[in-house]
Amino acid sequence: MNIAIIIAGGIGNRMGQDIPKQFINVYDKPILIYTLESFQRHPKVDAIEVVCLEGWEMMVQAYANQYNLTKLKWIVTGGKSAQESIRNGVYYLKDKCCDDDIVIIHDGIRPLVEASVLTDVVEKASIYGNAVTSMPYNEQIFVMDATDENTTTKYVPRDTLRRVSTPQAYMYKLLDEKYHEAFKREIGIYGSSYTNTMMVDLGVRLYFASGSDRNIKLTTKDDLELFKSYIAMDKDKWLK
Repeated sequence: MNIAIIIAGGIGNRMGQDIPKQFINVYDKPILIYTLESFQRHPKVDAIEVVCLEGWEMMVQAYANQYNLTKLKWIVTGGKSAQESIRNGVYYLKDKCCDDDIVIIHDGIRPLVEASVLTDVVEKASIYGNAVTSMPYNEQIFVMDATDENTTTKYVPRDTLRRVSTPQAYMYKLLDEKYHEAFKREIGIYGSSYTNTMMVDLGVRLYFASGSDRNIKLTTKDDLELFKSYIAMDKDKWLK
């Protein structure tokens, strides 16, 4: 079984709106619903769990009913950080998953995940035990000088870099074991840590899956305008 955990526990201060950004309406539909519909449509996704900002659980269920999201099986309350929210979602599945089930972790504010990206991340995780969506890095990266941050004498070859985002997929046994280890040892759970960085901090080798430039994360108002532009371009193809 393949289960998606959609993380929708953030407040979204950088968006500067009165409600959490995952619930902002774009063309009369909440951003989170666009994300959930991508997983609802995908044949390799069997069930969905939403990890939700506390106090918004009933709203998510109401939207699920309204938009006929039949694969949404569980709504779990999030934590104080992304890692706490993911942990809550992982632990909740303990008696609902087998060890070799694939769990897909995805940000609720990445609503443009493509079917081909989901397919590849699930297939790679089925082979290797994990897979992380990735893309080449196309900009030059220079390292600030240790004595003068306004100068540099060193760069990182961009052909050695990959940009990694969500969706990410892991066999449930690995995911559950590593979240227990991480929170017990307090490794890979603070700041901007996410499942992928936590795994590497704990010594796990990660495997790359395909990504897409369209898979943007909606963090600022500019991101929201870009999302609206993508929808306007694709409106006749996939919007109801």
